[in-house]
Amino acid sequence: MAPSPVSSDLKITSVEAIYLRLPQVKEQCDSGQDALIVKITTDSGITGYGEVDSNPMAAKGCIEGPFSHTATTGLGHVLIGEDPLRTEYLWQKMYRANIYSGRRGIAIHAMSGIDLALWDIKGKALGLPIWKLLGGGFHRELRPYASSLFGATPAETGDRARRFADQGFTAVKFGWDPMGKDAETDVALVREARAGLGDKLDLMIDAGLVFDAKTAIQRAKAFEQYNPFWFEEPLLPDDYQGYAKLSAATSLRIAAGEEESERKSYIELMDVGQIDVVQIDLTRCGGFTEAMKIASLAADRGLPVVNHGFTTYLNVAAALHFLASVPNTLGLLEFVVEEGTTLRHSISEPIRAVDGMVRVPDAPGLGLELKEKDIERYRVG
Repeated sequence: MAPSPVSSDLKITSVEAIYLRLPQVKEQCDSGQDALIVKITTDSGITGYGEVDSNPMAAKGCIEGPFSHTATTGLGHVLIGEDPLRTEYLWQKMYRANIYSGRRGIAIHAMSGIDLALWDIKGKALGLPIWKLLGGGFHRELRPYASSLFGATPAETGDRARRFADQGFTAVKFGWDPMGKDAETDVALVREARAGLGDKLDLMIDAGLVFDAKTAIQRAKAFEQYNPFWFEEPLLPDDYQGYAKLSAATSLRIAAGEEESERKSYIELMDVGQIDVVQIDLTRCGGFTEAMKIASLAADRGLPVVNHGFTTYLNVAAALHFLASVPNTLGLLEFVVEEGTTLRHSISEPIRAVDGMVRVPDAPGLGLELKEKDIERYRVG
């Protein structure tokens, strides 16, 4: 007779998806204007938090929806009464219980927020930071790069670059609109970004999915003189053949991955798309449990991983623990500085850079305390 699995005394009593939204939301690619926070409560009073960066209300439905049948059910229903420390088991249970609608996309995004919250509980219950539970310690601090949208014009982009350099950042990324408007504007955006940063700071360019392969190859050649550290997501995410053509045609590092969910889609991106830098968003890819497997697959292929995150400090905290736990990183941390988005600063204490570096948290769990009153203030629905 096989022995029963070892369990802790903790039991999950509730799983809640909390939708937060600023009073006014601009029509721009800034996912920090709203947020879906996952809160998991246990019978001991230990509470864990995670975040989902997706279509918030669709992910909320995945989490809080009722039981439908054995291949499609609300994820919270699957977890009630379970031991939160059994993270791998619960990941697989959620995947199997929602397999009709959950093999990729929104349901995996929803699982990501849950998984982060479960690891937060595990760390708090055991009195350890998540990076120690993951067996990490490769980094105790990471170099943040300021992550911003392009300015409305090339000149405004240059002004932003100078401000970020003056703030002490040694690397800056600009992305999305108005990239893709025309060749002249595209080159001017990169030229002015480089002029604002000077020659010694690293510059990343995020094209925001606006090109086909031929155009991306043309832009990569035009951008090479400005020495970008990487050229990010110029193509639609399923254009793996296009990524392969682009990677073969340019000396620039090609970065992609934030659109992917779970490891099988990353295998396609790496093996067919032949990208150079693997971007992993802990709030989309399946949480810590899946991210560690993706990082191992990347390491097997000699590829570095970086985080993606443009939402709240929950995402940043999760990324710090993850990046501290894998050997194949670039030592970089995406650090959102988009101006005018206040939500991330309101619901928790900020994570700050000191002397140009961000420390990996040592407190139990994620090591980030949320402000419950402000969460209620921005809560909608």
